[in-house]
Amino acid sequence: MNYAEREEKLAAWLEAERAMRSRLAPTGTVPLREVAQMHPHAFFDGIGKGELPRPPIGELLGFVPIEWAPGYFLFQGSPHEAHYNPLGSVHGGYAATLLDSCMGCAIHTRLDVGQGYTTTDLRISYLRALTAAVGPVRAEGRVIHVGRSTAVAEGRLYDVDDRLYAVGSTTCLILDMRPRAAC
Repeated sequence: MNYAEREEKLAAWLEAERAMRSRLAPTGTVPLREVAQMHPHAFFDGIGKGELPRPPIGELLGFVPIEWAPGYFLFQGSPHEAHYNPLGSVHGGYAATLLDSCMGCAIHTRLDVGQGYTTTDLRISYLRALTAAVGPVRAEGRVIHVGRSTAVAEGRLYDVDDRLYAVGSTTCLILDMRPRAAC
C-alpha cells in the first residue's frame, strides 16, 4: 500500500471511530434480565445507535464497536501512554481485553434470545510490541464454532498497515439466562 492509500485508509478508520463515538450513549450497563430478553443484534444495534449505554470497559480503555454481523465483531481503539507497562510499551492486558471483547461479542451475535455466555478459556499470543505511536488498532473476532454448550472464536489485533500485534482464541460456556419458574 502506498502512502496515499495508507492515509486514505487511516482517515476512513478515524472517521468510522468518530462517527461511532458521536452516536454512543454514556457508559452504563443493562440489567442481565433485560439483556436475556433481547436478540443479540437488537442489543448491539441499541448500543451502536446510542439507545443503550455503552460498556464502561470501552470508556476505560478507549475503544468502541465499529461493526458487527452474525459471527463477527470489530472494535477499534488507540493505545496511549496511560496503557503502558513499566517497560515503556502497552501492557499486554490492553490487547488481551480488546481480543477477549471482540471474540466474546462475536459469539454473542450467534446466540439465541435467552442465552448468555462466559469466557472459560482465553489464549493470547503477542507478536510485537504495541506503543502509542502505532495509532489506531482494530480487534476483529470471528466465530469458529457454536455448539449446544460451548462456543469457540478467534481474534486478531492489527494496525492500519495490517501488521499483527496479537492473535487469540477463546472458548465460552453458553448459559441459559431465562428466568427459572418458581417451585
